[in-house]
Amino acid sequence: MVMRIKKTRPNFWSVLYIGRTIRNLYIYIGTLDIVLSSVKGHRIVARTEANASMQERPLRVCATFYGYGTQRRGGASCTRHQRASYPEEHAASCAVVFPTMSQDAATLREEGNHLFKSGDAQGALSCYTKALKLSGDQTEAAVLHRNRAACYLKLEDYAKAEADASKALDSDPGDIKARFRRAQALQKLGRLDQAFLDAQKCAQLEPKNKAFQELLRLLGTQIQQKVRSCGFRMLSSTDARVQQMFKLLLDDSAQLSDKQKAAQNLVVLSREDAGAEQVFRNDGVKLLQKLLASHHEDIVLSALRTLVGLCTGHQSRTMAIVHELGMPQLCAVMGSGASAVSLAACHLLQVMFEALTEGMKRDIRGKDEAILPEPSRELRSMLQHLLDMMPAATVSGPGRDSAINLLVKQVPRKSLRNPDNSVTLWTVDHGLKKVLEVAGTVPELADGPPLTDNTPMSCSVLLNKLYDDLKCDSERENFNRLCEEYVQYYFSQPALESKVRAIQAVSVLLQGPSDVGNRTLELSGVMETVIAMCASENLIHQQVAVETLIHAAGKAKRASFITANGVALLKDLYKTSENDRIRVRALVGLCKLGSAGGTDFSMKQFAEGSTLKLAKQCRKWLCNDSLPATSRRWAVEGLAYLTFDADVKEDLVEDKKALNAMFELSEDKTVLFAVGSTLVNCTNSYDVEKPDPQLVELAKYAKQHVPEEHPKDAQSFVEKRLLKLLQAGVVSALVCMVKQESPALTDACKECIARVFLALVERQEDRGMVVAQGGGKALIPLATENTDVGKVKASQALAKITITSNPEIAFPGERIYEVVRPLVNLLHLECTLLQNFEALMALTNLAGINERLSRQKIIKEKAVSKVEGYMFEEHELVRAAATECMCNLALSTEVQKLFLATGNDRLKLVVLFCGEEDERLRKAAAGTLAMLTAEQPELCARIPGTTSHWLEILQALLLSDSQDLRHRGVVIALNIMQAERDLTEKLMESEALEILSVMAKEDTDARGPISKIAQQCLEVAVRYGIIKSAEGESILS
Repeated sequence: MVMRIKKTRPNFWSVLYIGRTIRNLYIYIGTLDIVLSSVKGHRIVARTEANASMQERPLRVCATFYGYGTQRRGGASCTRHQRASYPEEHAASCAVVFPTMSQDAATLREEGNHLFKSGDAQGALSCYTKALKLSGDQTEAAVLHRNRAACYLKLEDYAKAEADASKALDSDPGDIKARFRRAQALQKLGRLDQAFLDAQKCAQLEPKNKAFQELLRLLGTQIQQKVRSCGFRMLSSTDARVQQMFKLLLDDSAQLSDKQKAAQNLVVLSREDAGAEQVFRNDGVKLLQKLLASHHEDIVLSALRTLVGLCTGHQSRTMAIVHELGMPQLCAVMGSGASAVSLAACHLLQVMFEALTEGMKRDIRGKDEAILPEPSRELRSMLQHLLDMMPAATVSGPGRDSAINLLVKQVPRKSLRNPDNSVTLWTVDHGLKKVLEVAGTVPELADGPPLTDNTPMSCSVLLNKLYDDLKCDSERENFNRLCEEYVQYYFSQPALESKVRAIQAVSVLLQGPSDVGNRTLELSGVMETVIAMCASENLIHQQVAVETLIHAAGKAKRASFITANGVALLKDLYKTSENDRIRVRALVGLCKLGSAGGTDFSMKQFAEGSTLKLAKQCRKWLCNDSLPATSRRWAVEGLAYLTFDADVKEDLVEDKKALNAMFELSEDKTVLFAVGSTLVNCTNSYDVEKPDPQLVELAKYAKQHVPEEHPKDAQSFVEKRLLKLLQAGVVSALVCMVKQESPALTDACKECIARVFLALVERQEDRGMVVAQGGGKALIPLATENTDVGKVKASQALAKITITSNPEIAFPGERIYEVVRPLVNLLHLECTLLQNFEALMALTNLAGINERLSRQKIIKEKAVSKVEGYMFEEHELVRAAATECMCNLALSTEVQKLFLATGNDRLKLVVLFCGEEDERLRKAAAGTLAMLTAEQPELCARIPGTTSHWLEILQALLLSDSQDLRHRGVVIALNIMQAERDLTEKLMESEALEILSVMAKEDTDARGPISKIAQQCLEVAVRYGIIKSAEGESILS
């Protein structure tokens, strides 16, 4: 801003004002003519004329001249160059008459207080309003807003009272009077819930205040009355609406569009407790059963969604609906050809399972559920019907996939800590062979049940889940026996199609429980038949055999056998086959065998350059849109194996077209793990244990093989690849993969995605891009539902984001609650020290936001004791980070109570840390002590008892070279002196008096608030009569 002042004639000044706004860079030019009268008091009349260079805006009056010279008034100096801010006028020209100098904001406030006490609320309001226009101090403005709120309450203008009280609280959230007045205003406005929260806060701060307690009691009574009256009106209104919808749906003469609207209205009503109860009590289940038989898809969908509302979280209604509708009808609806109907029925059954299982877990039940039998029989019946759907030819492909998906979610235990896996054992005994019937189906050869492209992968996931849920060798042996019996039965059949069916089942097992698949592959004649079938003239036989061969190469022992016996066959198929489906599968087989050495640069399976040629062909097929999606998926599988080679990684990240094709293909459920594995390899985010150099030298001396790292796997190459992937849009692709709700999104796949995210946020400058593209939101479910390793990786990525980003922006709204638990889990002793350190720093940032959003959640997750544990850690950075976290947590009343409790050394530890050499630790400890002594003055008296060197520690803080430490030290000294006279005497008897005197005399502008606080310390000592100031002079003069 530029101001040019020119005297044009006596008592007349012309000011040229040039300025700009903060948000936009518009330039304003205007003149300000100020007429100064010679009357005592110097009344000033200002006239402004303004014009904007880009947009018409009024000019803000920003110059005030009180006279020609300098004038002393109340210790303040006012010159004619002094500037004050006034509210912007809403006209191009205006005349403003400013109050006299003697009538300042403080005088007006005192006058307003006198008028308010005398009962003149309107006069007090006028004074406070004028004072607000003159006040430039935020604290004073908050007091004026609070007082004006009281005036508005007297005048019964409750909306303005609430607004002014809120403004006061914005400046000072701890202003209990403003909060009480806002509660009163909200009560009169009918916003009882908000008023109750304010009154509750007031009562917590001052429990003995009878006015607060009375308002809280009155609000509680009013809220209960409102709930009862509203509940009755809502109940009668809901009943009428339900009856109206039923009447319309049962009317055969009604139009279809009206029936569809009525059915949709039932969906909305069922999502409310009162509406769901009315639908159920008015015999709505029978009506919904009729709607399920409708030929109109929209009405069937509405019926299913209404049933979801009835069953959600209600065991008794769910059991009644299961008995009323029957599982055969529900399974028939799910097995219908319509994909949307099938998904809706699947969701209904999922809700039913959850309602019944949650009901079994509850120890205390509602009165409507007190006499219900255990629903275990219904659950078994539901599982049996789902298993019966597996081989049924009348069930559609999407319906079968939905049934498999339900089995994946409901059968295995949610946690291995639960010892009861009886449901899994029952499913294995009664349904394993039915699942294998689906797994062994080759749609092109047999009249088996209809399948989708996702069905084989879904079967693999289900089989793997069942196998992993078994607890002992005898249970696993039973699983192996049933699988071997199935394979041997079909393999012993003379028809070639039966052998193909058996091999297809083995292929599915190899993709799921691979140990079981390898055992069945070792059965007599199975492997030989697979190799022989690779040369079959039947394309379907060839395809099944080659796929089985590829999956079998996953085990090193099997890969060596295939390398010796099947490489020539695969090469021949790749070169001579005229069918692209066979060629791409043969190529993937070669890719898998070529990557058998993993990341070991010294173990080359093929000749130099062969791997790059295979990768080039895979990228070519991947980018070929004319090929079917199944063939392109196999190209991604090939890249997943070949990207163990760093040369292949470099070529892939340079090929943007191939990357985009892979990201687009990641929307396909069956290719999720292949894409995840490829990205893990490209980002080098797999775990690599660096061997001890001495052991490496010893191995070389003993002529043992030592793995070698590829030169292009160095960190500099990895960082460049990460940057190229970010620019190609890898974050958006990963977010889409996380959103996939499919059995193909296995925990192993989630772990791959979590590893890639952790690699992407490794560099601080890349984290903003990851958050902007939805990475922060996608990491939260990865940190809660994943493998143990995947949870840690995702949690560490969240920690890195929280450290360097504003948590309220990275995790907006209620999502910030969900970040706390993963971060607290990183404090586990099994995590690395780096992960502990990053979690502590992230929690420090979260704890500094506010009480409701973060600190209470951190305390609820029992993180305080873990943070205290790391305050004893030997590593300096970890110890300092834990102390910083405790400093922010100390803002919470619950943590302060822990320090107030006797019989512990929490306070002693903080005091001793203030005397450590590590400056970062001292700052954190001194900040904690300053916070505690300010909020809990009774802790001040216990400081001398913590250590005999407490005075030396405090003096060292006051004499520190660091301004931050001196600031904390002087605040601690002030809190101690304000707490007790005896403590003040001890401080003044020490060298602290001289130190504080010197600090108080330092230049205020240069030292900031330190000298002011030091002056306050001395004033406290003067007030106690311990020291005296010179007669007639300030203590600092």
